[in-house]
Order: sequence, then structure tokens, then C-alpha cells
Amino acid sequence: MMFEHKSVLLYETIDSLNVKPDGIYVDGTLGGGGHALEVCKRLGTYGRLIGIDQDGDAIKAAAERLKDYEDKVTVVRSNYENIQTVLKDLGIEKVDGIYLDLGVSSYQLDKPERGFTYREDDAPLDMRMDQRNEQTAADIINSYSEFDLYRIIRDYGEDKFAKNIAKHIVRARQGKPIETTGELTEIIKEAIPARVRAVGGHPSKRTFQAIRIELNKELEVLNKSLDTMIDLLNPGGRLSIITFHSLEDRMVKTRFRTNENPCICPSDFPVCVCGRKSKGKVITRKPIVPSEEEIEENKRSKSSKLRVFERI
Repeated sequence: MMFEHKSVLLYETIDSLNVKPDGIYVDGTLGGGGHALEVCKRLGTYGRLIGIDQDGDAIKAAAERLKDYEDKVTVVRSNYENIQTVLKDLGIEKVDGIYLDLGVSSYQLDKPERGFTYREDDAPLDMRMDQRNEQTAADIINSYSEFDLYRIIRDYGEDKFAKNIAKHIVRARQGKPIETTGELTEIIKEAIPARVRAVGGHPSKRTFQAIRIELNKELEVLNKSLDTMIDLLNPGGRLSIITFHSLEDRMVKTRFRTNENPCICPSDFPVCVCGRKSKGKVITRKPIVPSEEEIEENKRSKSSKLRVFERI
């Protein structure tokens, strides 16, 4: 199966970077290379793109897609949380733009053996974005305590039935390990009232999201990387981030605002004495969202939001 991923908010994201022909840009979630290809088209002779991804399949696909620009592109298999080390190893101190597409790729969702989708019955509970990692979703499902399962489903899945879902999971695994996406989906269905299942979306959506986030440390990585990425920008450089759920979006929104206005002095102080200086400005007071046409063409873009920060 080809690594395919329809790039969400493609032109909005690339336009937001204000790509300079001789600039250096970092794609922190390279995927199939859709956004990267558009950046490369705008680079001149001395422009450069660094593509980072932890998925081996993505690395292969992106390298093929970007082969016409191989003199401008460097692809690195890593997690974007290591962006500072990646750039240092390449002899790069600052860049002119960084962007992230935090969504799961269509390839990862549509390839059953990757275990990301709740729409397949016999897929293994994998969900690893980096298949070099030893821990899988099955390990979480079968080893976490009932409280910890409840916590991640509540916090990362924002599911009001988190407590009951966790209880059903623990009860079910006492008989035998839960090994497939279909088995987990049936357990979740039993934990949610039929009247709710009849009117809501897929009952497993929130739990699968929660387990994926926990397994891949997605929020932890984003949280500790945002300030670093802003610090790596040249003056006028931009950080553009596409999120797909409220937890990510809230984190990006809050951190961007803090970097714009970091002062912690009481509001009644006549002058700032804390010494914290602004690192830049938020370009998107409201997030950029996909058009109705894009949502019609790509249903998975519906929940996407783009936020942009510019370094001073």
C-alpha cells in the first residue's frame, strides 16, 4: 500500500510560512511529504528543507516524493522533540520556519496492521507511530491499572464514560489478554449505553485517541517542544501548527500567547519588573480552519485548526 496522506490546510499552512527562496525550513512531521513538496516548489537555489518523521514508511515515501528536490532536502528519522539536536548535527543554528501537521496519516489509519483504526476487527492493537518502540497499545490496555486507564480515557479522550470503559477493559482482560482492535471495540460498546451509541459517533473513537496519545506521548512531546521551536526561529521566522483535537489546540494557543506576552507582573504594577521579554507575536488570533470545499473532499480535515506564531 502506498503511503498516502491528503495534506490538510495545505496552501494555508505553506502561505503562513512566508517562504523565502533562500530560507531554511523544517517539516517536523514529514509524513508523505505533501506539505514539504509545496515548500520545495517555493525554494530557490540556496533554499533548504529539513524533514523529520519517526515513521519508517513515511521516510521512504517522502524521500521518493521529494526526489526531484533531493539537493535541497535532508530527511531524518527522528521525533520532532529532537529538533534542536537534529539541526545541530546538520550545522544549523536557526531556521526561517517550522511547521507541524499533528494528525495521524491516512496511511496509518487505513493500513489495518498498524492498529490505529477502530473500523477493523482483526487488526492488532499496535498504534505505534515509531515501530522501533517496544511498547504497543496492547501493552497499555493489558497492563495499566483501572485508574490509569480511566485517567487517560478521561483526559486524552475526553469521554464521559471513561470510568465505565476502564472498568469493562479490566474485567475483560481477566479472562484473556485483549489483542485486537475488534475485541477492544466490543468491550467499549458494552460500556456505553445503547441510547448514547445510537446518536453519537463511533463509540471507540475517543478511547482509541486516548490510547494513541498516551502510547506515543503526543501531548508530552508537543508541550516540551513548543518553546524550543520558537527559540530556533530567525527574526521574522514562523511556527505553523495544525492540530486535530482540543487538547493540542488549547496547548498551542496558550503557549503562543505566553510567548507573546510572558510578563507575570501583577496587573496594577506601573512597569514590568519580572524581566520576561516577548519572543514574538501570534499571527492567528483565531485559528485558520478548512473551507467547506476541503471538508467535502477530505472528511478527516473537519477538526483541523492552524495556528501561527512569528518570532521577533
